[in-house]
Order: sequence, then structure tokens, then C-alpha cells
Amino acid sequence: MPIRERRIVVAEGMKMRRISSNIQHTDSNYAIRKQESRLHKLNNSIQSQRKIQNLRDDPLAAGHSVRYKSFLARLERFEKNAKTLQDQYSVAESSINSTLEIMHRIRTLAVQNANGVYQASDLQKAANEVDELLKELVQIGNASTADGVRVFSGAKSFTEPFEAVWGNVYGADESVITDVRYVGTLGAKVIETDEQNYILADNVGDRIFWAERQSLFSSTDARDYIVPFDSVITLDGVDVNLTEGDNVYAIVSKINDSGIPIKAHLDPVTNGLSLVTVDSHQLWLQDGEGSSVLSELGLIKEEGEAPYNIANSVRVSGGSLFDAVIAMRDALFAGDQEALGGKVLGAIDGSIDTLTTRMTELGARYSRAEAVLARLSNQTLNVTAAESREADLDFTKAITDLKMYEFIHSASLSVLGNLYQSSLLNHLK
Repeated sequence: MPIRERRIVVAEGMKMRRISSNIQHTDSNYAIRKQESRLHKLNNSIQSQRKIQNLRDDPLAAGHSVRYKSFLARLERFEKNAKTLQDQYSVAESSINSTLEIMHRIRTLAVQNANGVYQASDLQKAANEVDELLKELVQIGNASTADGVRVFSGAKSFTEPFEAVWGNVYGADESVITDVRYVGTLGAKVIETDEQNYILADNVGDRIFWAERQSLFSSTDARDYIVPFDSVITLDGVDVNLTEGDNVYAIVSKINDSGIPIKAHLDPVTNGLSLVTVDSHQLWLQDGEGSSVLSELGLIKEEGEAPYNIANSVRVSGGSLFDAVIAMRDALFAGDQEALGGKVLGAIDGSIDTLTTRMTELGARYSRAEAVLARLSNQTLNVTAAESREADLDFTKAITDLKMYEFIHSASLSVLGNLYQSSLLNHLK
């Protein structure tokens, strides 16, 4: 065979060999890169201890994991709300206990000084003590949690619920508290502790620190009164719808059938509309927008906000705990021992009864908050376990796989190195 032809054949053989080698090198490089990617992914999984790094790793498990995490976030929020509720209940319970202790002391002073034995100087000393205890009661009424939330302000979380009015009183050497007004809200806070499930944080101050049932007696003759047009009256935050042409008896019936803890009747003496609370709390009365029924019946002023919009002509009975203590202190300053053993002592006893009732209600709500926390804790454990099964890494298996992949990768690199040594010069030899 001529030399030129031999060279062509050799060249063609070398070309075919080069093509085969390139394919082999490409396949080997691809395998190496794939192994490195797998090692990188496994190392990341070990570092994070999570087997799912991307949704494409396991779409079904990843979807479950996302839903579980979302549920866990909601459970965490509910648990936080329940703990916040417990904190408020704890502060409220402590405050009511302190108030009860003070009221028992005030009652003791009332009984001691109502027997006519003590002198005017003794009554003065007792009055000074009661005045200091009154200041402490106002301070307790404005109690707050560690995060600054006022416990007894209703829905006004950061507003002091009780406002003290100062003035001069006969027998006192200096300015004293003459009135304590509730400036919180009637509506209580509601706290979500589950999906669409709420617990009422019912710590409205004018219910807890109220002494007696309140009664309002209008002096306006209502026998001939007719509602002029469809109207709305609001009692304790609840709307009562009145129809054009309703007389006072229809109004009484609608109030009594509304479910509000208030009873209405027509006073037999004044023929005026009278309202009495079923339990110890302050009445909140307001005409609806465009309505003037309650003001026309002489119960409220045309202007003013509840609960301090009661008409001046209305006879009011039943006051707050603070009213009872102020009345007792003023009686002591005035040396009126007779007043101490009558209405004042009755109001103090009413305050103690109300506080005891509210304490019982508070205890029941605290127990429910504890039960909610226990349930949420169990739910959290169960959901966490489910999410872990879907997304957490089997650490032992991962380490074993890592060692195996590292060995395979090392062997592959060695084989690839030998391939690169098979150059064109080696074949020419």
C-alpha cells in the first residue's frame, strides 16, 4: 500500500478514535457534574436537616409541609392570644382580690364608726384612712398588664378607665376625690383562640366596680307619648327598633323582650318611663341617629354621650363602688354616724357581692383559657410531628448516603483522570 494511502487510513482511524474519546469524556464529565450536584444537595440537606430544599424535590410532600407550616403559624398566634388572655385574667383577678380586701376594711370602719361611740376626732382619722383607700381603689381600677394594656377599660386597651374628679369637701383639710367617672367602653375585647372562635375578655370596669342595680325614674308623663316615626334606641349597646305609632306600653314591651339585662315599666306615681338593671351595672342610654325618643321621654339629654347623659330631672338610684366609698368618707368628715349604718353600708355590701360574683365569672373564664392552651399545645405537637414526617431529614440515612456518594465521586474522578491521559500522542505511538 502506498505511503499516502496508509496515512489517510491512519488519519481516518485517528479521527474515529477522537470522536469516540470525546463522547466518553462528555459522558464522564456529565456523570461527575451530576454526582457533584447530588453531593451538594445532600450536604445542604444535612446542614438544614430538611430533605426538601425545593418544591420540585417532592411536590406532594412539599405541599403538605407548606399547609402544615401555615397551620402551625395560626396555632402559634392562637396560643399567643390565649396566653395574653390569661395574663389579663391574672391581673384582673389580682386587682379584684386587692379591691375585696380594701372593701372589707372599709366595711369594718363603717361598722365601727356607726355605733355612736367614737368622737369627732376619731371619725376624722377614719375619714382620712378611707380617703387614702379610695385613692388606692382608683389606682387598682386603672391596673394594666406588663405590656401596658388597661385591664378594665373595655375595648380601649390603652386608656385609663377611671377618671378621678377632685374638689373640696366639708371637713377635709385638702382637696379630695369627689367623683370617679368611667371613661372606658361598654363593649369588651374579644380574642380569637381558634378558627372563627373567640373568647370574651369581659373586664368592663363599670360592671366590676359597680355596687348596686341602677334605676332611672323619669318625671316626664309618658301616658300619651307616641313614637313619631320609625326609630332606634340603644340600651347598654344593644339597639331596640321602634315603629311609628308605638305607645309607651309598646316601648316597654319591646325593651323587656329584647334580652338586655334591663327591665322597663311605667312608674305609677310619675307616669314616667322607668328602667332598672337586672344585675349590678351602669345604664348606657342613647338615641339612635335621627331619633329622640329617650330624650322626649325625659330620660337623657339631647346632647351628651352615654353613660353621663342622664337628664337632670331623672331620679337615679344605685351607684358605683367609688360612689359608696366617697359617700362613706364624706359622712365621716361630716360626723354623720347615722348615714354610715344605713344606705352607705348597704352600698358597700353590694360592692362586695358584685366583686365576688365577678371573681367567680373570671375564674370560669380563666379555666377555659387554660383548657384552650392545653388543646392548642396538643394540636401543635401533632401538626409538628406530621410536618416533620413530610420534610425532616433521616439523618442516619443521609450520612450513609453521603459517604457512599463521596466514594463514588472519588472513584469517578480517578477514572476520568486516566481517560485524559489517553492523548493523541499515545495513540500515535
